[in-house]
Amino acid sequence: MQYAERAVRAIDTVIPFPCSRTQPVAWYRGQVVLSPRFAAHVAQVAAALPNQRYLINTCLDRYHFCVGLIAAMERGQISLLPTSTAPRLLQDLAASYPGLYRLADQVVDDAPPLKCIAMPELLPESAAPVSAFPLGQIAAIAFTSGSTGQPTPHAKTWGALARGAQAEAQRLGLPGVHNLTVVATVPAQHMYGLESSVMLPLCNAHAVHAARPFYPDDVRATLDAIAGERMLVTTPVHLRSLIDSGVQLPPLLLIVCATAPLSEELARECEARFGAPLYEIYGFTEAGQVASRRTVHGPAWRLLKGVRMREVDGCVRMYGGPVEQEVTSSDVLEIIDAETFLLHGRGADMINIAGKRTSLAYLSQQLCAIDGVRDAVVFLPDQQRGAEVTRPGALVVAPGMTRAAVLDALRERVDAVFLPRPLYLVDALPRNATGKLPRDTLQELLRQTGSADTGMP
Repeated sequence: MQYAERAVRAIDTVIPFPCSRTQPVAWYRGQVVLSPRFAAHVAQVAAALPNQRYLINTCLDRYHFCVGLIAAMERGQISLLPTSTAPRLLQDLAASYPGLYRLADQVVDDAPPLKCIAMPELLPESAAPVSAFPLGQIAAIAFTSGSTGQPTPHAKTWGALARGAQAEAQRLGLPGVHNLTVVATVPAQHMYGLESSVMLPLCNAHAVHAARPFYPDDVRATLDAIAGERMLVTTPVHLRSLIDSGVQLPPLLLIVCATAPLSEELARECEARFGAPLYEIYGFTEAGQVASRRTVHGPAWRLLKGVRMREVDGCVRMYGGPVEQEVTSSDVLEIIDAETFLLHGRGADMINIAGKRTSLAYLSQQLCAIDGVRDAVVFLPDQQRGAEVTRPGALVVAPGMTRAAVLDALRERVDAVFLPRPLYLVDALPRNATGKLPRDTLQELLRQTGSADTGMP
């Protein structure tokens, strides 16, 4: 390749991929893409990229995203992973990263002030050498959600991403598994999507599926079309949708879930319905993925290989393995031993009423576990944050149920002091592609339900 000099010779300082010329890299437009063809696509796109330092890869096709990510690295460029592509955010990023441009499946007209480059039509038949990158080369910059302030950037090196992918594969029992294709309902641009639907297959001799199915029937159809083993990377919201739809999925090797804590009840239901083990991944933008758990086996999380933790001034800090710099978790963690911990929720989500403590995430999880409740979120009014006495509220999607019925069912699950007041019944929650609730869209829903003075969870 034109930029092959980026690969240094010392084997302990690079992680090459794919490692075999006969390795399937992707399932793309109904065909399997092998390593040489993938490398040729990377070379083709690398030659077409402008001579700039930073880009935002917004390709919806996951294979296009993969090609663009590696092509940018071949050019020594860094992919930004912002939490959204809202025009105002793009303007701020353009001011901070001169020359920033956008790579997309096709040219979009609504992307000012960024120049938009379209993914070229990939050559049907071609071959080229595979890539290898120094471990310290920065592949991407991820941004925190900004829910408690301005989004902050965190550089991710090729080495950190690759080591994380290898640690995840080891924990999931994937070494030695052949002919596996990874299907994901989450976008590749999200940190979880990048790690589990892009880096995991690329660095462990598995195939990336180009599609991002959203609705249950689309998930089933995508999985049905695959020959060989199947792995589903998804979220609690998508899992609940799959269960509620009654759709039957083809055999799965395993299911991986993240972005929000999963209830043990839903995990058991999923494993029974789909006949596959379900694992949750725990991580945060600053560190990336650091732990996992088989949810039906209990609440404890186990660190991935190489990751270590220690408590400093009441906070838990992570380091080692794929975590290149020691970082503090923004969640409230309880260390059990050197390798396991309990997750009690985000520090900002902890509430104290009458001397009793719990988290908004736990209350939301208990609401979602009620039979008949399809979705829910518990929040605090802004004026009560930090107050001595807090009274949470809730937005609940529960067709056919009354507020009283929801509260009666919740009363059997949580202490009465934590029952949400007010509790609003709504048709749907404005979750994004990863199942999270963006601050601005949720705030608009609160206004529409007559709660303009209500704060955010």
